[in-house]
Amino acid sequence: MEGTDAFLVVTPEYNHGYPTSLKAAIDWHFTQWTAMPVAFVSYGGVAGGRHAVLHLENVLTELHAVTIRDGLAFPNYFTAWENGRPLDAQLGEYAKPLLDQLAWWAGALRSAREAEPHPACRLRRSGP
Repeated sequence: MEGTDAFLVVTPEYNHGYPTSLKAAIDWHFTQWTAMPVAFVSYGGVAGGRHAVLHLENVLTELHAVTIRDGLAFPNYFTAWENGRPLDAQLGEYAKPLLDQLAWWAGALRSAREAEPHPACRLRRSGP
């Protein structure tokens, strides 16, 4: 994760939550999320994985990440995809706002991190 300026998290939704493997990865690398932009692509049933994303937004906010408002959700993905491709030809247009915002935040937060460490990072280094 070293040298990373942004994250795009792709997650399914299981019982209104996200997989434990994703939680384990987030927790294992908890310091790397600070002052990093995170965008979401989700898939699931009727809600398209949005319940999972809501939980992830809370977790990542606690780790001082910056979550991107616009995301991509694929409701009923099992009927909206065929042979690994979405049936909706406008998918690229739907993804553009998410990717544009993620790129903007990546640049802005990289500049901010280079100028001065995030206050949470300073606290971790100095200890209690």
